[in-house]
Amino acid sequence: MNFDPYPLSHLPYINPTSLPIFLAHSNQSSLTKSPLFSQLKSMAPTAENVVVSNIKLERMLSMKGGKGEASYVNNSQAQAQHARSMVHLLRETLDGVRLSEEEEEVPFVVADLGCSCGSNTIYMVDFIIKHMMKRHEAAGLHPPEFSAFFSDLPSNDFNVLFQLLPPYGGVSMEECLASDTHRSYFAAGVPGTFYRRLFPAKSVDVFYSAFSLHWLSQVPDVVLDKRSTAYNKGRIFIHGANESTANAYKKQFQSDLGGFLRSRAKEIKRGGSMFLVCLGRTCPDPTDQGGAGLLFGTHFQDAWEDLVQEGLITNEQRDNFNIPVYAPSLEDFKEVVEADGSLLINKLEVFRGGSPLVVNHPDDAAEIGRALANSCRSVSGVLVDAHIGDQLSDELFSRVASRATSQAKELLDQLQFFHIVASLSLA
Repeated sequence: MNFDPYPLSHLPYINPTSLPIFLAHSNQSSLTKSPLFSQLKSMAPTAENVVVSNIKLERMLSMKGGKGEASYVNNSQAQAQHARSMVHLLRETLDGVRLSEEEEEVPFVVADLGCSCGSNTIYMVDFIIKHMMKRHEAAGLHPPEFSAFFSDLPSNDFNVLFQLLPPYGGVSMEECLASDTHRSYFAAGVPGTFYRRLFPAKSVDVFYSAFSLHWLSQVPDVVLDKRSTAYNKGRIFIHGANESTANAYKKQFQSDLGGFLRSRAKEIKRGGSMFLVCLGRTCPDPTDQGGAGLLFGTHFQDAWEDLVQEGLITNEQRDNFNIPVYAPSLEDFKEVVEADGSLLINKLEVFRGGSPLVVNHPDDAAEIGRALANSCRSVSGVLVDAHIGDQLSDELFSRVASRATSQAKELLDQLQFFHIVASLSLA
């Protein structure tokens, strides 16, 4: 009778990435003869594929954390400029929000969905709360307490965000609001995907979401299926792809946005409002992704091809990577809202945000090249690192910078972002 010292049925699940550690703490001579060893070895990542392919996107997608050169914290100035250029539209939305009644004694709740890890979310939440405080004061109402929820996927660098968050201060709400060094609201983080429920029913007064809804919950399965007409062979984005690929992305966007709207319709208070901003496009053809297409579908796309031509990655590795972004048209967005029917459109427009590149010296081609590479890496670097590893990721973005440097002037002239801006409330 053969005795297996490591029977599969009696062992807990072991992550295949832990194989080297497990070996180091085990009787290797007996372990390597076990079926468990064969199973782990077959599942472990290799040099050709450092990714465990079945990891869900929502468990790993995030803007690049930390405070390094390519971090989101240091590459979100453009988002800040674009968001602040829209505050007049946000103010219109806030002016339509129902004020708290004197006798309610419940907090006024604000939620930023897709907050990421930079200071932009703190600025916008502060703007919303101070505006609502002024409205209460103008109406002769005693201001309520305010709560702010910062929500993003679990992989978001909440540590960096909370380090940037000023302390709650002041004995009274009036003292808090008068202070530039303290916040006037209670704060909490809410990890999870906004394509599903995040909050109790009828609990939020204002939902704010900027530059997040163009990120899909997943790359459509058919885009990665070699047997499908939607297989995105030779590309890592839908810009310039075939019609079947673009339609698969559009269908995924419609499904995701529908889930987002249904969830928020349950969570928002009667009299509350939503202010939503996402990357958009002005062309009706979804294969022309506008600014997003220039960001991901030109120099970034070509840099992947460089790695293939140099033998650093295979064609299959390149084809198995797709950016899960869809920049909708105004009609795309409107169709989903109207089909869902749970929310009314108060305002829906395309807004020209400007360039995503913020540089100190517009005549410095190398600075522009680095800015484009860092901009790409700050939003997609986590996915790239997971797919090909840190070292090849460095090689990739070095080539992005080099390619962008050679066409710096054209980039500054042509790379412009348009945004879909929506103000919604309960039907």
